[in-house]
Amino acid sequence: MQPIAFIETEFNDKFGIPRQSGLVEELRGRIVFEPAYRDPEAVRGLEDFSHIWILWEFSKAKREGWSPTVRPPRLGGNKRMGVFATRSPFRPNPIGLSVVRLVAIRQANGPELIVAGADLMNGTPIYDIKPYLPYADCIPAATGGFAAATEWHPLAVVATPDVLAVMPEHLRSALVNVLAQDPRPAYVSDPARVYGMHFAGFNVQFTVANQTLTVQTVTKID
Repeated sequence: MQPIAFIETEFNDKFGIPRQSGLVEELRGRIVFEPAYRDPEAVRGLEDFSHIWILWEFSKAKREGWSPTVRPPRLGGNKRMGVFATRSPFRPNPIGLSVVRLVAIRQANGPELIVAGADLMNGTPIYDIKPYLPYADCIPAATGGFAAATEWHPLAVVATPDVLAVMPEHLRSALVNVLAQDPRPAYVSDPARVYGMHFAGFNVQFTVANQTLTVQTVTKID
């Protein structure tokens, strides 16, 4: 299989990307088709759908071999579950699946899709796009296994206006909501540790203590 498109997002590193799609609605992504697929006819009718499925590759999470069990962050990173019972990126085949909101279809050098809520790194290859069908894809009686049974609360984020002032205003709420998802490794909880995350061309440094994340600095990456 060959990629049909690549996505442009605010994340040039894996650290900080929301662990599921749709958790941070403010995040925007741009899907740019490869030359062979830049035919407006290929997306005819897609504008009538509110959401789409994206099938993509964990292109930066490849490993030699695979493990039948992984440590889900939802369980604190300390308990192992079967890889097929999780959405871990470390899989026999590095295939990702995300549902995102279709914001717009633009015509530039062929069609481009603007999407909201993507959990993909900048430059991620996309192998297919399908419309989300509410009558078939939404199952109200579905159960969520350990993911639903595990209590989780977003972090409170403290970021003073002067710290965020260096960042364009339209990116600030997206950053705050990304940080609220707690980007730290699940097994790390040192309140004195300063973490660094790259977002939208900025280096964001923060600490976490007592379920409160405090943004220390935001600096432009040259």
